This record gives sequence, structure tokens and C-alpha cells, in this order.
Amino acid sequence: MTAAAPIRSCLTRLSLTDFRSYDRAELALDGRPVWLAGPNGAGKTNILEAVSFLIPGRGLRGSALAEVGRRLSGERQGRAWAVAVTMRGPEAGPETGPDAGAGSETRLGTGVEQAGAARRVVRVEGEPVPPGRLAEHVRQVWLTPAQDRLFLEGAADRRRFFDRLVFAAEPAHAAHVQAYEKAMRERMRLLTDGPADAAWLDALEARLAEAGTLMAEARARTLAALSAEIATRGDRPFPQARLALAGDWERMAGEGVDFAEIEARLARALRQARERDAAAGRALTGPHRGDLSVIHLEKDRPASECSTGEQKALILNLVLAQAARLARAANAPAPLLLLDEVAAHLDARRRAALFDEIEALGLQAFLTGTDEMLFEALAGRAQGFRVEPSGVAPVG
Repeated sequence: MTAAAPIRSCLTRLSLTDFRSYDRAELALDGRPVWLAGPNGAGKTNILEAVSFLIPGRGLRGSALAEVGRRLSGERQGRAWAVAVTMRGPEAGPETGPDAGAGSETRLGTGVEQAGAARRVVRVEGEPVPPGRLAEHVRQVWLTPAQDRLFLEGAADRRRFFDRLVFAAEPAHAAHVQAYEKAMRERMRLLTDGPADAAWLDALEARLAEAGTLMAEARARTLAALSAEIATRGDRPFPQARLALAGDWERMAGEGVDFAEIEARLARALRQARERDAAAGRALTGPHRGDLSVIHLEKDRPASECSTGEQKALILNLVLAQAARLARAANAPAPLLLLDEVAAHLDARRRAALFDEIEALGLQAFLTGTDEMLFEALAGRAQGFRVEPSGVAPVG
């Protein structure tokens, strides 16, 4: 077993108020990995989702804010809700666990202050801040059952999955994606509803080209870094993968084409595609059309043709590779790793390897499962909680 790495940052307290099934829940944490066991529907994933709201976006379920607030029988909309944590900074010494040396602590919180609110509030040390500031304190990668069919569904799901990996390493990527999507919607509105003013279309396509090129370059950088990381993981019992991005703009970025050249080509392609896009009712050119290709290296077969277990292991290896990269980054928070119902899909050898890697990387991971026996190998190395409809209680 590899020696545990010191944990650079972690949650020491997690508090939920009127969040999903919880009127109130509080977990005292010590920096070690956390497992949550309990029956289906008890609220395990709700806890992971609460943690996932500590970064910008709509959480690991992609839920609207109104869906998140607790709703009692007869209530038409969810209540105002809150998630609050205390984040501990780098530890003073190499020890981990409850007796380890603690660094500075920061209070983070998010939620909606009124039922039905369209935006959530983010606070750092009690002061309101833009949601993007969360990335200064928390990075995350996650894997959920919704991603089990990643290689069988459409390209949009794979793009979203890969963009989350990019965002974990480069938080600005989310803003570039949002800027691109906003400009794309405005362009399509002009093309389909009119008036299709040429000067305004030129301006929108310039925004699209800039944001799209930034997106393509970030994706290409992450692809190269992940490919290099996966190549070093031959000693793990997870299948290795050959990765590629199917998209002209990402391909050019990966080949080292100059930013200005990609930007100019994308703007020109958008301008030439106006008539075609108007007829189709959607933009047919740009990085929003790209796809992630994953090949099982040993079998030399597309992931979509592999067994369900192999697909799950391939995705897990991608997530772990990105977590390993982030864990080594000197000037960024250590990532939180959220793994929902993953352990049950691994055999004993891969499950043990997963636990050992989490510990070796010094990651605070949150894992869920229906059976406490799944986490036996984490005895003494993690905190356990039993989750029942009546509440959450520590184990041991």
C-alpha cells in the first residue's frame, strides 16, 4: 500500500438546511475520506449534491434551484435552502486524520434566500461574493450513475463530462463556455427571428470566435495532460484509454495552430454558415459540436463497444487521472472527489485499488453505497456515516 499523502485542504464541517430531504443535517469531518451507507432513497446522493454546489454551476444533478429546496406535502415549490462548510487549508505536518496539524480555516456558504429565487447567493466568511470566487477555495471532480451510459448517449453528454474535467483544472473555462453559449443563442435569434443585421452578426460571431477558441485551447490542454497522466497509470487495475477530441477547432489547438489563426478561421466559418444555420435552426459549426473519443487501449476498441463494467472502469480512470493531476498542483486547492454508487460496481481488487489511490493522493473523497461492507477496506482510514430517512449518524 502506498503511503498516504498529506491532505492540503479539506472540509471540516458540512451543514445542510432545507436541502432536498433534509430539514437540517450537520457532519463533523476530519479530513479523511468519507463514506455514506444507507438504503436507496435515504439521502446519500443529496449530501454529495450539496457538496457539489460549492463550485459554480448547477451541481452534480444539474438541477434547477427551485428543485433543490425541501418541499413538504402540499407545498408547490421548494423552500429557501443553504449549504455551509468550513474549509481547512494545507496542514502543518505530514499527518492526516483528526490529530493532524491544521491550517487556516475559511467559511463558505451558498443557497437561495427566498423560495423560487433564480440565483443562488455565495458567501465567503459571511460576505457575498460572485460564484466564480468559489474556485479559489474548492475544486471538484465527480462520477455518478447518470454517467454510466456516457459512451452510449449523444455527444452533448460527453462534452459536458469533459468540460467539467477541464473546469476543475481551469475555472475560467466555465465563463468561456457561458459566454460562447450566450452569444450563440443571440446569433441564432437574429438568424431565425430577424432582423439579421450584418454588423450585429459580425459582432456576435467575433465573440463566438474568441470564446470558442479559448474553449478549444483549454480542452486541448486538458486532453494532452490527461493522456500523459493515463500513460503513467499502468500499475493500476483500471483499463487505460486513448483519448481524442473530435472537433476541428480542438484539433487545431492540439496541433499548435496560433490562437489568432483559429479565431479568424472560426469567425469566417460562422459568417459563411449563416444561411445554412438559419435554415437548420441551430448552429452547425463551432466547438459546441465536438465530441470526446475514448478507446480501450488494450482491446483497441471504442468504449461504446466495451462491457458495462469496462466502460465504468474507463470513466473512473479518467476521473482519477484528473484528480491526481489536481492533487499535485502546487497553487490550487486539492480536489474533492465525489463518487456516487461507484464502489458497488467494482470487484474487490479494483475497489481496494481505488481506496488506496484516494489515500495515497491525500484526497478527501465522498463515497456512497447501500452496504457498509463495501467500505470494510477503509476501516481506520476513513470516516463512515449511516444515512437513514431519519437522519445521518457517524459509524464507529
